[in-house]
Amino acid sequence: MEVTRIFDILDRLKENPHTIGNFQLAEKIEGQWIKYNVADYIEISNNVSYGLTALGIKKGDKIATITNNRPQWNFVDMGMSQIGAVHVTIYPTISDEEFEYILKHSDTKIVFISDKSLFKRIQPIALKLQNIEIYTFDKVEGAKNWTEIVELGKKSKIYYEKNVEEIKKSISPNDLLTIIYTSGTTGMSKGVMLSHNNLISNVIPSTIRLHLEYTDKVLSFLPLSHVFEHMTSYTYQYKGISIYYAESVGTIPQNIKELQVNGFITVPRLLESIFEKISATGSSLTGIKKQIFNWAMKVGDKYTPYENSAFYKIQHKIADKLVFSKWREVLSKNVTFVGCGGSALQPRLARLFWAAGFPVFEGYGLTETSPILSVNYFQKGKVKLGTVGPVLENVQLKIASDGEILAKGPNIMLGYYKDEEYTNQVFNEEGWFLTGDIGKIDENGILTITDRKKEIFKMSNGKYIAPQVIENKLKESLMISQTMVVGENQKFPSVIISPNFEFLKKWCEKQKIKFESHKELIHIPKVVQFFQTEVNKLNRNLGQFEQIKRFKLVCDEWSTNTGELSPTLKLKRRVITKKYKHLIENIYVTNKMNFRD
Repeated sequence: MEVTRIFDILDRLKENPHTIGNFQLAEKIEGQWIKYNVADYIEISNNVSYGLTALGIKKGDKIATITNNRPQWNFVDMGMSQIGAVHVTIYPTISDEEFEYILKHSDTKIVFISDKSLFKRIQPIALKLQNIEIYTFDKVEGAKNWTEIVELGKKSKIYYEKNVEEIKKSISPNDLLTIIYTSGTTGMSKGVMLSHNNLISNVIPSTIRLHLEYTDKVLSFLPLSHVFEHMTSYTYQYKGISIYYAESVGTIPQNIKELQVNGFITVPRLLESIFEKISATGSSLTGIKKQIFNWAMKVGDKYTPYENSAFYKIQHKIADKLVFSKWREVLSKNVTFVGCGGSALQPRLARLFWAAGFPVFEGYGLTETSPILSVNYFQKGKVKLGTVGPVLENVQLKIASDGEILAKGPNIMLGYYKDEEYTNQVFNEEGWFLTGDIGKIDENGILTITDRKKEIFKMSNGKYIAPQVIENKLKESLMISQTMVVGENQKFPSVIISPNFEFLKKWCEKQKIKFESHKELIHIPKVVQFFQTEVNKLNRNLGQFEQIKRFKLVCDEWSTNTGELSPTLKLKRRVITKKYKHLIENIYVTNKMNFRD
């Protein structure tokens, strides 16, 4: 059947004989996987629709979710979409100030939250804003539970079934489906309005590029409030692929191994974390085992999908048997798809994961574009490491005179909620959406992102610096967790470095360096000299004007909790600049070459 609205996916699942006996949504509770089949999915979603209607929710009303990933998210998502209610997806990791802003700004009437800890945070906000009802997915004392709506729906079906069917018929593909608040690296989030058609126009081309089938299963762990996981979830369902939800961030590798999943989507930081653990294992080896590990890594560094020579294939086969096969034993032998987006992935990392049998398909897009504009996929000539792949068939891209990527297509948002002025600012006079990213398209239609337009800065000598490229190169060092290049209006670029303290401590043990704290550690001359060596390695591959002249070590580990990273793990440059203002000023007023704090 033709799918033009998101809830049409339910009928597609019901009418496909392959999915009836295969498709599942699953969550782990008290050590057991609880599974919901197609009939369960449809019945519960319908009951949510009837229950919400009985509560007086009407077409256009806003309902929010603040939760970890779980099947219930899908039930309420489909339930509200069938009656024309608008789903406001909110990250559970943001601040109370942001919760209050989004709930008020979005005109939310009902909010579904996951657990007791979030209930304690949201209840005072709901009381302050008034007229917001809270329902929890977990059973929480003193809170209404989402099952009350399901039960109300069961009792109300006889009254509202025809009504819901009439509402479904009235819903147009161009009607507003969801408001996704961008994570925001600066200031408060903007509410991106996406229609049914916006997302469906991204889902269907994505299914063509996703080689997984209805017999496969995937693990979901990126927040469903993230547009990438949100859209990909619909893509899985469109193809009838079973979705299992990770228990927590900490159990992701364990769940991948336990389930032997066929695929998952992720952000670069998770792949970096997995690689760091693998490298730590390798560095702990001794003798011939360590030599073999290091040799295999060198072989992996030369891997190119579909373009390896016969001699290389022999080397790779040996490296795979001795080293890379062990990676798959730690995770899953069945993985054939790893989708990656959200920020730039280090090309070397992609190459090594491909060599180890984990094909990483990097893509590109924004919340405003539903999200995919381009993506690599499993076909010769359609994957090129270091790029974000060919442009989607129903999307138009062009490069402006200043290098900015401009986009048109059915996936481009309706606009920002309650912000017509800012909406107008992100479209040019010809109707092209201004992505804010700088890139280039090669002769084969493959897109490469070079930097964020707003992040590129000009030095006092008139030269422009694209910081993201330099930052990703530095992060190839296992000793570096995060970096931020600075130097706007200065004579040269410098960098703030947040070390990977786990690796740094192990290195210090081998060097017999003693210390009491992170602050003391980054003052130690031998440590500073080590990072100088890492910076020198980078500088050999940069143009003279791009070379990092000075650096600053900091004793903080950057995260979403401490505010330096957005929920999608991008650098919050303004936050970092403000936090380390005195250090940055110090870099440019002293003649010393190395600094630490």
